[in-house]
Amino acid sequence: MIATLAAAILAISPASAAEPRTLPGVEDAYQSTAFIADPMPAIDAALAASSRSGKPVLLVMGTNGCHDSAWLANLIATDRFAPVRARYEIVYADIGMPHVRGWGRNPEVAKRFRFKIKGTPTVVVLDAVGNVLNRKAAPKWRNAASRSDDDIYNELMQ
Repeated sequence: MIATLAAAILAISPASAAEPRTLPGVEDAYQSTAFIADPMPAIDAALAASSRSGKPVLLVMGTNGCHDSAWLANLIATDRFAPVRARYEIVYADIGMPHVRGWGRNPEVAKRFRFKIKGTPTVVVLDAVGNVLNRKAAPKWRNAASRSDDDIYNELMQ
């Protein structure tokens, strides 16, 4: 009976659920080189650019080796997300994985914006002077690789 139940569950489970997602033109959507090892100068430059352009800053705190962080960075780089890139001054700050003891980097980034990192990526929207505009939503990006592209696009374009 258990074997029959298991077979029935497998039969109705989508085959693609276990398959990794892909992005056009990206060899491995779960690896990235977008995250900057020394992010503070880039953050300062993005804030300065924001004050000139009027665009908010999208600060993605994550790391190249985190599948959710890499997925999000690679997704934002696709043609579909060109309007997102045009809307923000974007910085990818390598903070490692501070929620895993001993794996954090650049703790001054999270401290500067008063975040305790619960997972990566943490996606922060800042105004030109560095005020956080999405404090409650920022930590909710830890599952970026399993979110739909439409959900991500719509949230970033709000």
